Amino acid sequence: MTFWCAQAWLPGGIARGVRIDVADGRITAVTPGSPRAGTVLEGLTLPGFANGHSHAFHRALRGRTHHERGTFWTWRARMYALASRLDPDAYYRLARGVYAEMVLGGYTSVGEFHYLHHAPGGKPYADPNAMGQALRQAAADAGIRLTLLDTCYLTGGIGVEPDEVQRRFSDGSAEAWAERVAALEEDDGFRVGGAIHSVRAVPADQLSLVDSARVVHVHLSEQRAENEQCLAAYGRTPTELLHERGVLTDRLVAVHATHLTRPDIERLGAARARACFCPTTERDLGDGIGPARALRDAGVRLSVGSDSNAVVDAFEETRALELDDRLASEERGRFSADELLEAGTDHAAVGWPEVGVLSAGAGADFVTVALDSVRTAGIEPSGVVFAASGADIRHVVVGGREIVRDGAHQLVERPETILAKEIEALWPS
Repeated sequence: MTFWCAQAWLPGGIARGVRIDVADGRITAVTPGSPRAGTVLEGLTLPGFANGHSHAFHRALRGRTHHERGTFWTWRARMYALASRLDPDAYYRLARGVYAEMVLGGYTSVGEFHYLHHAPGGKPYADPNAMGQALRQAAADAGIRLTLLDTCYLTGGIGVEPDEVQRRFSDGSAEAWAERVAALEEDDGFRVGGAIHSVRAVPADQLSLVDSARVVHVHLSEQRAENEQCLAAYGRTPTELLHERGVLTDRLVAVHATHLTRPDIERLGAARARACFCPTTERDLGDGIGPARALRDAGVRLSVGSDSNAVVDAFEETRALELDDRLASEERGRFSADELLEAGTDHAAVGWPEVGVLSAGAGADFVTVALDSVRTAGIEPSGVVFAASGADIRHVVVGGREIVRDGAHQLVERPETILAKEIEALWPS
């Protein structure tokens, strides 16, 4: 299959008249200055974006909690109420709409931080991975690569037993968690990673038992209260505790990484770990602004995610690294456009290292952005990371397949109708 791009963002910069040849889901050749041939993609073609951190079911909270005063902890009570209502069938239907929305918004892979494992009360389903399999099928039907970041979640807080809702999340021990996860089989569009929910939810003596051949994610210092509880219980920050327990490696992805000390930043950098920022959710929940530039300067590799899916827009999430850091530092130009694109397309953060660049041998994931919309008209092409929105995505190719053509999803008809129906069913009036 051949695609011809009017303009494309290649590793060496933006080029014109770029021919991309694809076979067996991989890019076989990239040739700038080529005549039109094959499928013509007008606009600017970029590598597909990676959604490094998602909780698909949180999408049902969008527009329903924004007016409430309080903190992350009061929002969490509403989230738990939602979690108590989902079963595998409902989760599949909701997630299919969410993943279709992600593809329309520019994402070609997603890391699903999955901890909603069991039936209400904590009883396993007949298939202990029924909820994970629902997500797997939803992603396949929506045409997005999925890494199931199966999450170990054992306690309701440091030294606290899980409550009624949290029992759905817990396998009882890290060993039981690992046994359940081992039954998941990967395929061309589905991979499995591991996750530690947080130092609040996994006891210190079980942290090192949560492992994965690909990546291990962890909510890290998202809340000041988390740091305070960890210091009180262990005399260490969460980052120091992970380091002490041998978890802080180059396979670790620290999600949020908002309230870090300077030594925390240096430890993450020395380990060549990653940090996944989720700016639209961090704003929505009032979490704070994390030290993105300081982490990058220390050697931490950055990625981004949509987290609660309060917003699903790859451009909005990516440019927020720069814009939020401007607010914190009171300076402009904190990240170059190339650095932002690198963070936004870091598929290795979710276990797809072969994806995220337009070059021969890479996975054939790319998105084409209109340069003639009301938002993008007249911009410099590299300015798309600041000017464009998900509404400007015209074409999306995942593994060589056209999933979005002319702004329309080719596999899921009217995702907005699916989302409305499923969300209204979860929140009966």
